Amino acid sequence: MTTPQSAHPSAQKPVRFLEGERVYLRPLGLDDTDWYFRSLYKRETRRLTGTQKHYTREQIHQYIESKAQDSSSVLLLIARRDDDQVIGDIQIGGIDTFNRNAYIRISIENSDNQGKGFGSEAMRLMLDYGFGILNLHRIELNVFAFNERAIKAYEKLGFQREGVQRQALYYNHAYHDSILMAMLAEEYREKYLRE
Repeated sequence: MTTPQSAHPSAQKPVRFLEGERVYLRPLGLDDTDWYFRSLYKRETRRLTGTQKHYTREQIHQYIESKAQDSSSVLLLIARRDDDQVIGDIQIGGIDTFNRNAYIRISIENSDNQGKGFGSEAMRLMLDYGFGILNLHRIELNVFAFNERAIKAYEKLGFQREGVQRQALYYNHAYHDSILMAMLAEEYREKYLRE
């Protein structure tokens, strides 16, 4: 006996936790282990994120399992709405409920999906969630000085430069500065919620 395609569990549409016009953010599950593992070994992704360590598939599996229990972090995958293809991940982490602070990080894994506004849309969705649902007051990020495209995108989103951590990253035989940027809740609301 055959089952109709729609009744088969793998044919179900993924959960869309936060949805934009062209991308949506969905929870990361154990069945995403292989994608997450492969994405950590993309050369350009490793350079832009400053990833230096190597990880096994089993370590990634354990990491994803641990994230389900971590209340100080929200880690989501970024998928395109038109074809459900996962193109990256985004995280609000280090959530400090006393001071209402956190950091945000994003990675778009393939150059085919970079420079098209997918990352900016995903950031807007996550910032809206951070300021509007998690009630955060300040969200910060670090970006390496050589990643000029990302710096421009973050400034366009409304992040302010707060400082430079000089020679904070040693990567590929050279030291690189890390730029600290942040956005406050009132800055987000002023930029995006004015009518």
